Amino acid sequence: MIVLIRKWLFLPIVPCDAAEPWQLGSQDAATPMMQGIIDLHHDIFFFLILILVFVSRVLVRALWHFHYQKNPIPQRIVHGTTIEIIRTIFPSIIPMFIAIPSFALLYSMDE
Repeated sequence: MIVLIRKWLFLPIVPCDAAEPWQLGSQDAATPMMQGIIDLHHDIFFFLILILVFVSRVLVRALWHFHYQKNPIPQRIVHGTTIEIIRTIFPSIIPMFIAIPSFALLYSMDE
């Protein structure tokens, strides 16, 4: 009898926001903190896709243009000082842009 009353009392709550089989996204946020975590995830994922597309394009372009039969002597852009500085600076800046909102969210979770 108690089990039936429990099921009857909680029946309207169950379909509201429960995990579903093969669910692709997160559940709806119950707190503003969780909403901030979900938003941070979406923002980071967006920039991750942009980086993936850019790096894939550069890789395909390098494989296409620097084929050993087509162009046996690579150009200066591969071994230049400028390109080495750019390849060092940009990947070190990206984690800083991820860390700033992440630390803000982390410190707000502590309060």
